[in-house]
Amino acid sequence: MDFFNDHKKLFSSALAFFLCLTLVICILPALDNQRVIQPLPNAKHLTAQETRGKLIYIREGCVACHTQQVRNIDMDQVFGSRPSLSADYALNKRMSFLQNTATLMGSERTGPDLTNIGARQPSKEWQFTHLYNPRAVVPASIMPSFKWMFIEKEQLGPNDIEVSVPDEFKKGVKGKIVASQDAKDLVAYLLSLKQVELPSNIPVREFLYKSEKKEAANSGKGGNLPDGAALYTANCVACHQASGEGLPGAFPPLKGSSVVLGDDLELYITIIMKGYNARVPEYGVMPPVGTTANFKPEEVAAIMNHERTSWGNNAKEVTAEEVKAIMDKIK
Repeated sequence: MDFFNDHKKLFSSALAFFLCLTLVICILPALDNQRVIQPLPNAKHLTAQETRGKLIYIREGCVACHTQQVRNIDMDQVFGSRPSLSADYALNKRMSFLQNTATLMGSERTGPDLTNIGARQPSKEWQFTHLYNPRAVVPASIMPSFKWMFIEKEQLGPNDIEVSVPDEFKKGVKGKIVASQDAKDLVAYLLSLKQVELPSNIPVREFLYKSEKKEAANSGKGGNLPDGAALYTANCVACHQASGEGLPGAFPPLKGSSVVLGDDLELYITIIMKGYNARVPEYGVMPPVGTTANFKPEEVAAIMNHERTSWGNNAKEVTAEEVKAIMDKIK
């Protein structure tokens, strides 16, 4: 009973017991995880600019609305090609001794997951426009505008990036909208967020609770192709819009487009696979969407047929064989 009456012995024993539990339950497993979980072979460290962008991402509270974790359930498949693994976060380190921001996995999806946003939306122009005013590219967006990260200038400097913003969102703007260094750094960080392809010796986890998905057949001369409308929605609609009319002052229309309706399939396919710089002031540079998404000839053909036969367009459909021949040629 003397033990319970001696407060020094009692509290010393309780402290020793707490420290032992902390060591066994927290510290040793964490050290073992650091030893066992290694970065994936193709994983890349953030550059200095991307690291600054990560700090801005934290500063602006982006983590409150966006996650960076693709769960292994079917509804998360839109955010990445596979569920996230512990190894995906192995390169993340503490920002400082007092800042434990090694991972920004988040806990709420007011906005979409950003794990693979660098691959899902690789266009710098789109990212800058979306940051300036999200409603300019996503009408239903509830994301706040980050206009304070942009500058108005009369003349562009040598390193300035002008942001393509539709006229209806430029009210009160007298000069050119230019991205600040903070905006450049933040976009650089967002574009660095890409899922690393797994080595052949690591099995890919499956998405659970899959719902049945009907493969849409394209009855044209292209034969059975994937759902072109779904592919367009996943890869193109953010810039060119569901109506195919694009965004005046930002992204060109596909409705009535001479490229979409024309017979120069090599130009059309090259634009999809390798991107395009029209060198027209009102439109931004298109990124290599097809290459980034690893499109197969069947997928390119399906998207082309959707664009060539939608919104009043009435052009001849293409076949996967035609597309493959041109893709092999332009590699």
